[in-house]
Amino acid sequence: MQKKGNKYGTHRVIEPKGVLTQAAQKIDNNMDEIYSNEILCNVTALNIDSASFTQIADACGGDETKIGEMIMGIVAERGKQQNPVTGSGGMFMGNVAKIGDDLKGKIDLKEGDKIVSLVSLSLTPLKINKIKAIHKEIDRVDVDAQAILFESGIYAKMPDDMPEPLALAALDVAGAPAQARKLPKEGDSVLILGANGKSGVLCGYEAMKKVGPNGKVIGVVRNPKQVADLKELGVYTDIVVADCTRPVDVMEAALAANGGKEYDISICCVNIESCEMSAILPVRDDGLVYFFSMATSFTKAALGAEGIGKDVTMIVGNGYTKDHAEITLGVIRENAKLRKLFEEKYV
Repeated sequence: MQKKGNKYGTHRVIEPKGVLTQAAQKIDNNMDEIYSNEILCNVTALNIDSASFTQIADACGGDETKIGEMIMGIVAERGKQQNPVTGSGGMFMGNVAKIGDDLKGKIDLKEGDKIVSLVSLSLTPLKINKIKAIHKEIDRVDVDAQAILFESGIYAKMPDDMPEPLALAALDVAGAPAQARKLPKEGDSVLILGANGKSGVLCGYEAMKKVGPNGKVIGVVRNPKQVADLKELGVYTDIVVADCTRPVDVMEAALAANGGKEYDISICCVNIESCEMSAILPVRDDGLVYFFSMATSFTKAALGAEGIGKDVTMIVGNGYTKDHAEITLGVIRENAKLRKLFEEKYV
């Protein structure tokens, strides 16, 4: 008879005791036996979150063998894929191998179903048998591995109307476009940092729909070569070129593009450190700053806003928003240009 674990997975915590699996330094990744309220999955691919993969790749000098060794080392040490520098993880793609007795017939899954995890690898028990391939340009690692989903874990079934790698690429940032749909209102001005990335373009598309013809959605990119393609994509009213680690430059360029007015909302999708003030400076008092980037230091954000006397509401980029998976897949279904971009760039 299977033992029953805690719905949030605390029965898998090895050290320190008393914390949830995301905060744990080490968790139990034994896959030989599962608890009655767990789901065992055979994993085919990991989508490492962008901030984490960038840090790992930089630390390894871009060498794929070393990247693979570092990932294997992290999982061997921690029982999960949680970057010790960024603290972040990613998500997995795979299929259901076994469903615990207490969950059988009570969830919409059966053995063999293809799924994507919508909870972070930073809290997910993971055991990698072999790394098959590393795709540096899209932060994906093909693996022979196993993972556990807890009773509280969320997931999405693979859709039938698009290839698995396409769905994985979109669902990797599902929380961002769902928030970009929820936060702006008609007529708002929205600034999106990291406008050329996956989350950036999806946020731009959703924000454009919400602000309407009287609003503005301005994207910020560092590379001027990206401007023409982004304009063609049609998810921004304008694009400015600035380095998001230089907040005064970003503020000046962003305000110039908005007729000198401060923004109602900014969304930070940049995957490198020290971009907090670039998201805060251009926003008006009582405006919103949404940090979707896992490279964000909330200490820098809080103290930085205080230091310049900005009374803004700052939102942590919660990767989960109600219906976020369907919202994101819906964008790919309804926008042919975005689908083509994802197929060419992220699959």
